[in-house]
Amino acid sequence: MPSTINHQPLTPKSKKILVTGTAGFIGYHLAKKLLERGDEVVGLDNINDYYDVNLKYARLTELGIQKDTINNQQSTIDQNLSTINYSLSTRFPKHKFIKANLEDAQTLNNLFETEKFDAVCNLAAQAGVRYSIENPHAYIQSNVVGFLNILEACRNFGVKNLLYASSSSVYGLNESQPFKTTDKTDTPISLYAATKKSNELMAHTYSHLYGIRTTGLRFFTVYGPWGRPDMAPMLFADAISNDRAIKVFNHGKMSRDFTYIDDIVDGIINVIDMQLKNRDIKACKLYNIGNNSPVELMEFIETLEKAIGKKAKKEFLPMQDGDVVSTYADVSGLMNDFGYKPDTKLSDGIGEFVEWYREFYGKEENDK
Repeated sequence: MPSTINHQPLTPKSKKILVTGTAGFIGYHLAKKLLERGDEVVGLDNINDYYDVNLKYARLTELGIQKDTINNQQSTIDQNLSTINYSLSTRFPKHKFIKANLEDAQTLNNLFETEKFDAVCNLAAQAGVRYSIENPHAYIQSNVVGFLNILEACRNFGVKNLLYASSSSVYGLNESQPFKTTDKTDTPISLYAATKKSNELMAHTYSHLYGIRTTGLRFFTVYGPWGRPDMAPMLFADAISNDRAIKVFNHGKMSRDFTYIDDIVDGIINVIDMQLKNRDIKACKLYNIGNNSPVELMEFIETLEKAIGKKAKKEFLPMQDGDVVSTYADVSGLMNDFGYKPDTKLSDGIGEFVEWYREFYGKEENDK
């Protein structure tokens, strides 16, 4: 579905970029935009079942990667020669995909040795704050061990440009707002947040020791078409459309710095381009990327109700473990270094999301 929101076009410069997590929400959108402007993109994802894999396969299909080619894909290692069998895109000539885990260091090394990437964008991770309470080992394996393997592959195969996903969750119990990248982040309240903080520390170490230009982006509540079904926009839209009550935690007394997906992707690409263009850029950087305009939860629900054309039934509940009351991004770093700031209005972004939701899930307008 084409977007009706206008964003400034970025100057294309063809490079070979590894994007991990391309079956995921942000990874899919990033890969698509890079390919549309002419870059060569190698996608990687393990397509785990944390949420509906059909949505993940549908995203890949939009990139021209067909499910049957993924299921027939194998990565084989010979004694002296590694052969990687990719799924090739039927839509983008410069796109290919491999199904793999970040924890599989051997496959990653084979991939890096074969492809010789100009830049790596690591978006693959075990997502979800609350799920980290139920399944902590998955987070350590994917988010810590997997990220170490990415760093080691960059070091061993000469990749000097690495962008990776961090999260606003690292701010934990910080009370001072807006959140600044100079704030202390040593009070995480979920294991997910702790793994993201560990990524930042590991990246700093590899930048210091090996001169890899690492840039971490702390994402703030990303939403939009093709979003994750475990996050509020999708949960609420599904419940409202099917006459179920939505769960309103902390009795609605919460706020989030909702950030539209196109703004996130444009920010990522700005950073990638700057890394590739300016060899003198500092080796280790951190940025917040959020809308710099927190929205009360009840206002968010009202905006969604208007877009769907239907009132929500609400179940008011206490705060959940691992959650925070509010998030608010200071984006002065992005403004100072890139002249960039997310600016999509919530009503516009939610309108785009609801249009996609109806199209993808076959919902009729004003479904009763």
